[in-house]
Amino acid sequence: MQTTINTTVTFEGKGLHFGQPVTVIVRPAPANHGIVFRRMDVNVNMSDVPALWNHVIVSPLHTRIENESGTSVSTIEHIMAALAGCGLHNALVEVNGPEIPILDGSAAQFVKGFLLAGIRRLNAPLRVIEVRKFVSVIVGEAQAQLDPADTLLIRFEIDFVDRAIGHQEKTLNMSNGAFVRELCNSRTFCRSSDVDAMRAQGLALGGTLENAVVVDGENVLSPGGLRHKDEAVRHKMLDALGDLYTAGAPILGLYTGCKAGHAVTNALLCALFADPDAWAWREADADISARLPGVGLLWADLPKAA
Repeated sequence: MQTTINTTVTFEGKGLHFGQPVTVIVRPAPANHGIVFRRMDVNVNMSDVPALWNHVIVSPLHTRIENESGTSVSTIEHIMAALAGCGLHNALVEVNGPEIPILDGSAAQFVKGFLLAGIRRLNAPLRVIEVRKFVSVIVGEAQAQLDPADTLLIRFEIDFVDRAIGHQEKTLNMSNGAFVRELCNSRTFCRSSDVDAMRAQGLALGGTLENAVVVDGENVLSPGGLRHKDEAVRHKMLDALGDLYTAGAPILGLYTGCKAGHAVTNALLCALFADPDAWAWREADADISARLPGVGLLWADLPKAA
């Protein structure tokens, strides 16, 4: 069955790129509503932006969605990952600015808020997207692909010259509470030189050592160090889950990313939906539902660092 949150939940923080205070209110939504973002600071007739792959504006640094009126919402990937990982299919996300707050750089605070609000089952069947055949995209050195699978699996590989990150790879079955247990508190990361370059372009104005893992060679500059030895690849998997959720429904398939980012994952979804033989809608029976992210989620799954 489809789900939504049980009660309204509010998040407050600064946006990563513009550094302005932002308030997000996530409200329950009816069946078949999907995930929709609503800009509260623009005209009501142009305020709603569906969180769908064909509304994504390509960016290497974050995921931005835009509607036909030009209204956009940036940096949606972490809250989308939290919605997907908690098994929430319908929600209205109100925001009073152009971007979602970065909070601590992970999805943990969103997950905590959703668990506190509670999850409500709706009297409506859930459809999932079944990957039927191999689909792949290559952009420069980055590659992403989808293969058929009976659940959602994410495999990711990264390789950085900075020894604090280096080569990392990980594979996870996203069934049940795996996202919350394994990925949700992994923070966005960057190199110290990247921060300087972004700020020179007027970006990352809200970035601090408290909401990102900043590395310089073999050194981790953020206080407290890493939450996981492989936090970087875990965060890339978190991003991938959030970006995949712009498909509009849970996916049954194996996602593999190698040096991939937001734009590459969106290109992969575009390739998937461009081929009608590559995917199909499937109603989630009890067996399928038991393998979806968020099903059987427990409060104890939330990491202590959240």
